[in-house]
Amino acid sequence: MSTFDLDSEFVRKLANLLEETGLTEIEYAEGDRRIRMTRQSLAAQTVVQAAPVVAAAAPAPAPAAPVPAAPPAAHPGALKSPMVGTAYAAPEPGAAPFVRQGDTVKAGQTVLIIEAMKVMNPIKAPKAGTVTQILVEDAQPVEFGEVLLVIE
Repeated sequence: MSTFDLDSEFVRKLANLLEETGLTEIEYAEGDRRIRMTRQSLAAQTVVQAAPVVAAAAPAPAPAAPVPAAPPAAHPGALKSPMVGTAYAAPEPGAAPFVRQGDTVKAGQTVLIIEAMKVMNPIKAPKAGTVTQILVEDAQPVEFGEVLLVIE
């Protein structure tokens, strides 16, 4: 397991944020570094876990076999959920969705909303391109890291 330097002041700020907001869990990721803190009880027992991201080696296809399509999670244009919550395709019930399959999007354009703890969080396109796959339904619960859509 690889290690990395932790900024103890940053860890304290995260712990204080847990305490002040009453949250029981918070996770912060930057690049391949991830910090997850959970609070077990009101006694403010905090656990810090550092989990390195491990890249899986792709198997080499046989030359005579057709190349299978890559799963959405392996696609470089996969937009993954930054949090656990409920994904919404439109700004309000009955409204047109933010994007449809085949739509062209600009970097920073809102493509979905994820509701987490009664807060509506806009999910923005990380790059410009065409939406080739939408992998979530309106009002569908989503997990952290789940692929929401693919932009090529």
